[in-house]
Amino acid sequence: MTLSYSHAHQQGSGTTEVVAVLVAITDHIARVLTVDQGKLLPNGPLMPLHRSLQAGVHQWVEEQTQQPLGYLEQLYTFVDTNRRNIDGHALVYVSYLGLVQETQTQQLQSQALWRDWYDYFPWENHLDGMPSIIIDFIVPVLLEWVNTAEDVTIQQRRRQRIRLCWGVSEAYLTDQALPNAESVNAHANAHLNESSEWVSEHVLLRYEMLYEAGLIPEAPNYPPNYQNTVLPDDWSQRIGVPMYYDHRRVIATAISRLRAKIEYRPLIFGLMPEVFTLSQLQQSVEALSGIRLHKQNFRRLLDSQNLVMETGESSSAQRGRPAKLYRFCHDIELQSLLMDSKLPKRK
Repeated sequence: MTLSYSHAHQQGSGTTEVVAVLVAITDHIARVLTVDQGKLLPNGPLMPLHRSLQAGVHQWVEEQTQQPLGYLEQLYTFVDTNRRNIDGHALVYVSYLGLVQETQTQQLQSQALWRDWYDYFPWENHLDGMPSIIIDFIVPVLLEWVNTAEDVTIQQRRRQRIRLCWGVSEAYLTDQALPNAESVNAHANAHLNESSEWVSEHVLLRYEMLYEAGLIPEAPNYPPNYQNTVLPDDWSQRIGVPMYYDHRRVIATAISRLRAKIEYRPLIFGLMPEVFTLSQLQQSVEALSGIRLHKQNFRRLLDSQNLVMETGESSSAQRGRPAKLYRFCHDIELQSLLMDSKLPKRK
């Protein structure tokens, strides 16, 4: 089964398309702009609108989505061998990541829809701890995928990839391989808390592994035919919303890039309103990273890097004490005009 449906768009003579991943944060939820009932990202033929490709894409995205953009950067260039133009050439698409402020997301064209990006990647949301789908389904099935490799070296590399990508320890993986089911549960539960570090920016690596193992509907070998695994009837709903073409892979690429960059560049400025509380800022960063942050460590980091300044005003909270309002420092806002600006490195 594949979701690279050739009938989703009419064939043309062009060979290059633009695909845009637009990200916003609303009510502390990271969202992406989609079309076609959430099955596609905004896309269209690449047209030379400007001497600078990036400036042309900036103009194209605003015209196509009616969303005023701040930060915009190119992601990757993909080749979709499943799609051909009328001359039989494979389609190439250039992907871009753009940031939209929450106050700018209200007016949308009827075909556009903002979606929680964890609808597409439910295993990436660790705000309430590791999602049960990882331990209950994903890791056990991936271990069966490991055993399908005839070469021992390949099996070892696959196990290492599971450990590094999914935040589980080698002891846990070893216990999963025990022949007795009761022994598996007893030993595995004992080692579950010995997990490896969960690296939030490995979104694309995790998606690629699920694709390779045939665990997502977009994969050509979905559903997998493993000897000891029968996926639940509602697996296609549990594993996230599928998309046409390779657009879910493009989102995974964007999330990986954004999660990595927020650690050393002031990109979060492009998603925040003009004034905000420190709690709102922390919750927005958490929405992007998918993990909870230590409150005091987060605020010490802000202080040490001089990223924000008080406005002298307070929020009109309905409950509790009003919180101080902040804005980004002027020099940080100036830096944000330069694509290569970086946050001061952590000491």
